[in-house]
Amino acid sequence: MHDLAAGVTHFQRDVFPTKSDLFARLATNHRPETLFIGCSDARVVPELITNSEPGELFVVRTAGNLVPVHTSGADGVAASIEFAVAVLGVSRIVVCGHSGCGAMTALAEQHDLSGTPAVAEWLEHVETIDTVGAETDDRVSRLVRSNVVAQLTNLLTHPSVSRAVDAGAVSVEGWVFDIGTGAVTVFDASGSARTPVA
Repeated sequence: MHDLAAGVTHFQRDVFPTKSDLFARLATNHRPETLFIGCSDARVVPELITNSEPGELFVVRTAGNLVPVHTSGADGVAASIEFAVAVLGVSRIVVCGHSGCGAMTALAEQHDLSGTPAVAEWLEHVETIDTVGAETDDRVSRLVRSNVVAQLTNLLTHPSVSRAVDAGAVSVEGWVFDIGTGAVTVFDASGSARTPVA
């Protein structure tokens, strides 16, 4: 198991000194360009996948990279989205799903979630698709992709996002990251796919 205290010591001794100018700027300036909404899965590290420096991504991570439809009640996901768009002024929003997602696997394989009622309720935000007859891996892959596209639709129900998109101030896209190959496929809100362009 990775020793967190040793990791902090390594950061303070070897990493921070090489980036001290960056951290000095970040101490008084927080202007990320991208809101990255990803899964909580420990294998999916947004900064690593995108080769981003501290301060470049505003990251929200939820089980299944879910973005609930906007409602009048306050919640952490909605507040984070609103803050990133309306206060920080991000110009890009990425919703990133990934291969082998535990949340999508639980739905595709119809796992018994009675022992984890909060998880079961949270996964009600996923619009399941008809995968009857498909192999298990294909059912999960199809659900991962369709879920990313559905979350883009949900994202656009948030007033701060819809206003910024209408004004041309924010672009929105979905990604699916393949853990085994490192490949990233990009989806727009219609479900059309492409590979990312640098």
